[in-house]
Amino acid sequence: MEKPPVPLFRRRSKNELAATAARLEVGRVFAMDEARFGLKVSHRRLWCPFGHRPPWTHEHEYRWLWLYAAVEPTSGACFVLFLPHVDGRCFQRFLEELRRDLGPDRLGLVLDNSGSHTSGKVIWPEGVTKIPLPPYSPELNPAERWFEALRRVFANRIFESLDQLQEALAAALEPYWTVPATLQRLVGYPWWCQAIATLPPVPPHPERKT
Repeated sequence: MEKPPVPLFRRRSKNELAATAARLEVGRVFAMDEARFGLKVSHRRLWCPFGHRPPWTHEHEYRWLWLYAAVEPTSGACFVLFLPHVDGRCFQRFLEELRRDLGPDRLGLVLDNSGSHTSGKVIWPEGVTKIPLPPYSPELNPAERWFEALRRVFANRIFESLDQLQEALAAALEPYWTVPATLQRLVGYPWWCQAIATLPPVPPHPERKT
């Protein structure tokens, strides 16, 4: 069976990444998104002896935390933050910490058009520029691949508290930021890496004197 054709607006978005980044004069381009992890278990298939029912575990308590993540597909560099909500205030905090962590480089941040990302109350730090994705196109965001890998790890598991969940998430994330090449192999979409490779050098954003 033939795969359905890729919608034109998504092909255009892939083809225009290099031109957009060059026009905005950004030196590095990160993909950003949020993922929800909670005490309520998500189920996936598992092996069990023939004739036996799978030993599904259940947790019905609705308590969550959000993993905010930005990843650079060309290098595997990443920045993550655990926050309690998806809203403008938490997104503002993430942008400020991202800017502080990555230094003076001019950054492009590819992300969707959710309410918190487009809120007029969010003040984008100097040297960080938004590159919006087309509507309904999560497959264009490499960060989603990372979240998929993490959700497979945490399926069918129960945690007694959010603190315990956060500790487990940090342990699962550590191999990726310790060895960026591991993350780069996961999220380094060829069309993205080829587009960024064509960008001209961009001087760092001058730091504001205080």
